[in-house]
Amino acid sequence: MANTQGRASGGQGGFFSLGRVGLAVALALLVAACGQNKVADKPPEPGDTAVARVNGQVIWASDVKREAVAQGLISEGEPLDISSEVFRQRLDEVIDQKLLAAEAMKRKIDKDPMAQRRLAAARERILGDMLVEGVVEKAVTEDAIRKLYAEQQKLSKRSEEIRARQIIVGSQAEAESVKKLLATGASFDALAMERSTDQATRFNGGDLGYFTLDVMPEPYGVALKDAQKGALVGPFAAEGGWVLVRVEDKRVEEPITLEAARPQIVRFLTYDQVRDILEKLRGSAKVEMLIGKPQDAPMTSAQEPASAPADIPGGPPASAPPPAQPAKK
Repeated sequence: MANTQGRASGGQGGFFSLGRVGLAVALALLVAACGQNKVADKPPEPGDTAVARVNGQVIWASDVKREAVAQGLISEGEPLDISSEVFRQRLDEVIDQKLLAAEAMKRKIDKDPMAQRRLAAARERILGDMLVEGVVEKAVTEDAIRKLYAEQQKLSKRSEEIRARQIIVGSQAEAESVKKLLATGASFDALAMERSTDQATRFNGGDLGYFTLDVMPEPYGVALKDAQKGALVGPFAAEGGWVLVRVEDKRVEEPITLEAARPQIVRFLTYDQVRDILEKLRGSAKVEMLIGKPQDAPMTSAQEPASAPADIPGGPPASAPPPAQPAKK
């Protein structure tokens, strides 16, 4: 989900951006508006632990963990040891937030019209994020992840993988000379180390590992298209010189595992839910645009939602299908 807090600039306590200070004031005001000048001693979450008290107000371990999530230090639901240095640093920052917010209210900064607008915007962002989090939590389940993975596996086409070794030399004549040596029983690995000019593969006997032809330069794809296991192919011209390739093995490409695909599937399902709820809300709302569309960046149907989560790494945009499996090494 999109962060609802500004980021600390580093260190213990340290300096804070105006966004962080503003949000700290916003949270303080939300508590005050509910008539809760002091947080009750009852844990807000089962098993929560009180870790500090600031002017009578309890700070819970869950408050500190939420700050760590907001800063991207841990993911949602990931544990954070209260005895760790990371926890202590975030605790110091939460304490500073509360002190700054209390002082801001003491100085009546919250009464300033600009402050009230910023607090209202922060409140809307928090509530919107909480709505999206709730919707996504219900929709992005283990069953949904496994179902989409299974559907993608049915649709995916698995290519043939080749494992090969290569020797690259500077001229066709030299390549033909190496080929004759191989025909007399010379070791491919030894000749690769002695004669190949390719620094990336010569010291491992020219081993290219497993690959699919679509990821290789065109001359390789053409030369190896119909090559069988055990065949010596070439010489053929390619970037860097003249190439001899021996096909070591051929196999059907292995499908991507569920665990490897999980982050991208989660991202896709999350975008799908965000897009769905925004389409429904916009469809039932009266939205009037008072300015024209940008001339240099026209809106398209494929553009991802403005509220789409930004902190889930990898994966496709909302309009794209689940990702295909990556090429094997």
